[in-house]
Amino acid sequence: MDRKDVRKRARKQAEELVDQMTLMEKASQLRYDAPAIPRLHIPAYNWWNESLHGVARGGTATVFPQAIGLAASFDREMLEEIGEAIALEGRAKYNAAVKLDDRDIYKGLTFWAPNVNIFRDPRWGRGHETYGEDPYLSSRLGVSYIRGLQGDGETMKAAACAKHFAVHSGPEALRHEFDAEVSEKDLRETYLPAFQACVQEGHVEAVMGAYNCVNGEPCCGSETLLKKILREEWGFDGHVVSDCWAIKDFHENHLVTGTPVQSAALAMEAGCDLNCGVTYLHLVHACQEGLVTEAQITEAAIRLFTTRFLLGMFDGSEYDSVPYTVVECKEHRDLSERAARESIVLLKNNGILPLDREKLKTIGIIGPNADSRKALIGNYHGTSSEYITVLEGVRRLVGDEVRILYSDGCHLYENKTENLAREQDRLSEARIVARESDVVILCLGLDETLEGEEGDTGNSYASGDKVDLRLPKSQRMLMEAVAMEKKPTVLCLMAGSDIDLSFAEKHFDAIVDLWYPGAYGGAAAADILFGKCSPSGKLPITFYESLEVLPSFEDYSMRGRTYRYLEQKAQYPFGYGLTYTKMKIRNVWLENAEKDMKEVTDGENAEAAVIVCAEVENCGGMDSQEVLQIYIRDTESEHETPHPHLAGFERIFVEKGVKKLVKIPVNRSAFTVVDESGRRFTDSGKYEIFAGFSQADLRSVELTGERPVRVEYEVRR
Repeated sequence: MDRKDVRKRARKQAEELVDQMTLMEKASQLRYDAPAIPRLHIPAYNWWNESLHGVARGGTATVFPQAIGLAASFDREMLEEIGEAIALEGRAKYNAAVKLDDRDIYKGLTFWAPNVNIFRDPRWGRGHETYGEDPYLSSRLGVSYIRGLQGDGETMKAAACAKHFAVHSGPEALRHEFDAEVSEKDLRETYLPAFQACVQEGHVEAVMGAYNCVNGEPCCGSETLLKKILREEWGFDGHVVSDCWAIKDFHENHLVTGTPVQSAALAMEAGCDLNCGVTYLHLVHACQEGLVTEAQITEAAIRLFTTRFLLGMFDGSEYDSVPYTVVECKEHRDLSERAARESIVLLKNNGILPLDREKLKTIGIIGPNADSRKALIGNYHGTSSEYITVLEGVRRLVGDEVRILYSDGCHLYENKTENLAREQDRLSEARIVARESDVVILCLGLDETLEGEEGDTGNSYASGDKVDLRLPKSQRMLMEAVAMEKKPTVLCLMAGSDIDLSFAEKHFDAIVDLWYPGAYGGAAAADILFGKCSPSGKLPITFYESLEVLPSFEDYSMRGRTYRYLEQKAQYPFGYGLTYTKMKIRNVWLENAEKDMKEVTDGENAEAAVIVCAEVENCGGMDSQEVLQIYIRDTESEHETPHPHLAGFERIFVEKGVKKLVKIPVNRSAFTVVDESGRRFTDSGKYEIFAGFSQADLRSVELTGERPVRVEYEVRR
């Protein structure tokens, strides 16, 4: 059955049900904690559930790598698999809970994920919840995740929600009062494309508004965002939910209304159907005062019940039989570990990696994140029945044949680990461990207590954001202490954002970015460190040399931000990541998409303008995955971004000594520009296209020793 027909049928069922409700009953269903209506046989339902990288906050579930790590994989197919796994576990947990009449928060089928905000500034504490800084990458991964989570059957497996709409990326401390002033060009070129793709390609069931204002309008009450763009321009037919307690910000912080009644009316008038919060308790009063109509309340209720019918909550579906045993099943655990392996980015390697355990007698593992569960899981996480830290992963891999010495070295951020001890009480132990070891694996970074959401982190001084790019002082001192021993050292970074690695670059032999790699991340890290597989992740964000090169955190202009607008050399560029082998592109040519699309017609590829064909050869000594990346730039348009932008990518596997032909369709929209009015169009029609395993910028070439292949292309107009 066609998707539109399925929705039409579900909406008709919703209309018939809502038609039997009183005004009070309809309004009651617009809260996230919707109460039961016994006379209509409607059970209570809590809309609030989370699943950024696994079913979250509801007990045991498979914990996948944090979203930023999944983005580093550049693997659309895997994101869809993960979405499907999450949906099945969500169904299993929902089925079991409902049988016990447990309808509490975090136990429903409406998941408030993915987060497709643009990670525009490395200070933002929630950036690791996103798919990085690039609108195209965020679009493709967001759509894949949604397709996996929702499925394509008559009954949705689970409902996804694209958040936070829109122009939302800190500062966390100001989010309840902040007005993000953004140009039409930046809005349409950077901040909206991922949401548009989620709506029009992914058919996402829900969209969540942001806390902040955009150009003077609070997002959850924005006529521009919710009515004109989302509903009218993009044709969104799902429901809109507010961020939690965002509507009360209208009168308490944004001061665009004077009372809760007025705030409820403004949100309802703009098209916000569901209130995560309590302000919609005033909706009936707003209706009685003539600020909203009953018809508007009715429409919101219909949209919400349409979602519930699409999920099969009243008619039943094949998903009602999903057994609880699917939760954390072996297939999903293996998928999580695979995702962790694909996400790991090798930033530096002087030849020390992969480690040869046959040549090692003693390995020193040092650092506050070496044996930390928190460093595995990021935020918005579930509970795993097993956690494999880096320490445990290495121990399992090397067995009893290699001695492991361990020291936490320092506290994650405090100046000592024991209250009665002197400051830096573990530094001497760390030096001893390093001195006694053949090689040191140094595990540093952050965790959800230092970067995350306002109110959820321990760094109250920054509300979850970072004040600079440096590691905490305790860890900087540990780095210096370990470096003094002059032992071969591999730095394993566990964090969700850009960290200043200038000291590590100078003093350590290798740098490996693990992100927050999920419950089994330590096993994946060990596989990479010891060469059971080659690293293949790529940076989904720019690592800047310092904050001094960036505009103010509160400035939402893209000038000087992200790889597309960067004005200075990056420490490590977007799209960069090394492997243990050497891939070469032997030849690149273009094919007409209309002639050859039979092979690749699917989803976005139906809109392809050209197919980039590349002959890739693995000239190294190890089978490996890689990510072939396509960047495009209009060479004549004044409206083009300063640097080529990502327009296509494909994760590939090439055995050593083998050549492989890779074809990547490039969408027509990649050949457009956005002017200052926000209009997207084809301008000059003359382009340069780059195909490689990184960007074509000078820093990437410097780090990789390879220059992407450049071809010219002209669009016939």
